[in-house]
Amino acid sequence: MRLNKPSGNMYPWAWTANPLRGACPHACDYCYGGSLKKRLPEIKKKYRGPIELDEKDLKIKTRKIPDDKIVFVCSMTDLFAEAVSSSYIERILGHCRDYAFNTYLFQTKNPSRFDNFIGGFPKKTILGVTLETNRNYEGTKAPSPVSRAASMTGIWGIDTMVSIEPIMDFDLEFFVSLIRDIGSVRFVSVGADSEGNNLPEPTYVKVKALIKELETFTEIKMKKNLERLKK
Repeated sequence: MRLNKPSGNMYPWAWTANPLRGACPHACDYCYGGSLKKRLPEIKKKYRGPIELDEKDLKIKTRKIPDDKIVFVCSMTDLFAEAVSSSYIERILGHCRDYAFNTYLFQTKNPSRFDNFIGGFPKKTILGVTLETNRNYEGTKAPSPVSRAASMTGIWGIDTMVSIEPIMDFDLEFFVSLIRDIGSVRFVSVGADSEGNNLPEPTYVKVKALIKELETFTEIKMKKNLERLKK
């Protein structure tokens, strides 16, 4: 499985792997992949049409990366979306188990499917969920943030993480409680919209209040693009 070093606005602490082709079923209108498709013909070609395994990619031996980095699997799509075949998920998990010296991040907006594969993840796994806000947002076909958070509360014995990106306006007390209730949250990554999508964003003061609350029970990884919200 081909691994790519961190670049652009992706997680600076994660390499990426994308052994899945096709358009992401969640079709979020703020997806950074949309801008990549406009600029890079090869990206547009790979991430359109039906979902398929990239068999050529899966034949590549996965390299060992530095111990302080992790592998974000399927960073350009959602491996656990309902439209993704279970057999595809099993193939990709099996490949990761074959190269179990790395730590793998599986991040999704449909964590209810994690339970179906709970015994198949590699030993060093982090299960992640995207929660841009606690409020409903119409620009996506993904499950609601509240239902996503609820699906994460039943995970035991595996580290979890939360991605609040792109951060949207939220209800502070309720949002913090959703994340706290997940349990075993190794860290929370917080970032802003980098694509000019005119999202309903919180003030920087509100973001700082959120971070202060979250720091009482987990580590926070802040992205530099949050600086824009100071203006």
